[in-house]
Amino acid sequence: MTQPITIRRVHGRRPRLLDLFCCQGGAAKGYADAGFDVTGVDIAPQPRYPFRFVQGDAIAFALAHGAEFDFIHASPPCQHDTECQRIQGNAHPDLIAPTRAALETTGRPWVIKNVRGAAPKLHRPVMLCGQMFRLENYRHRFFETGGGFTLDQPDHPGHLVPQAKMGRPVPPGCYGQFVGNFSGVPLARRVLGVPWMNRDGIRECIPPAYTAHIGRAALATLAAPRPGVAA
Repeated sequence: MTQPITIRRVHGRRPRLLDLFCCQGGAAKGYADAGFDVTGVDIAPQPRYPFRFVQGDAIAFALAHGAEFDFIHASPPCQHDTECQRIQGNAHPDLIAPTRAALETTGRPWVIKNVRGAAPKLHRPVMLCGQMFRLENYRHRFFETGGGFTLDQPDHPGHLVPQAKMGRPVPPGCYGQFVGNFSGVPLARRVLGVPWMNRDGIRECIPPAYTAHIGRAALATLAAPRPGVAA
């Protein structure tokens, strides 16, 4: 593993964030709201991605260019660890360990996001829930941090509102799950804060409120003076 690289702040420049496995850009929107200049990378075309986009292999891009960025977010595909995919017998690659290995070569602070099923593979992950950000949704996501960046675990409010069953319309007084072939795309866009996304993007996205929270913590880490390093 390489040693962390000193980042010298340039007045007026937004710090650069690399968004790996970016899909339609839920994570990207939160980081941009926090104050980052975002570049996304995905193996598939992402015409709905709202920021600078590079089509390519995310791990290869991190190895070649990760050190050019100030902070890196990675969302390796979660299908390998989702219950519905196991029930259906579908096979998907497990990219968490290769992603971590690539990020550790960059010398940059980073975060890896995944779902509950992948939590045992993540190192001391922090869990974020929609209730922490007053969203009308739960959607637990888990975040491993590294490269000198750490994240505190927020308090987790109780789940007091029932959830509609998966794939069913959301009745009054309930939260939607917005996974699989769910109904109610306009509602999901509003609740999660992703008005540009279609159903494919919504069912796997990170609500931008989550990464706005992470992004503010990341900016504080980047701004903190390091012992013996000139600002």
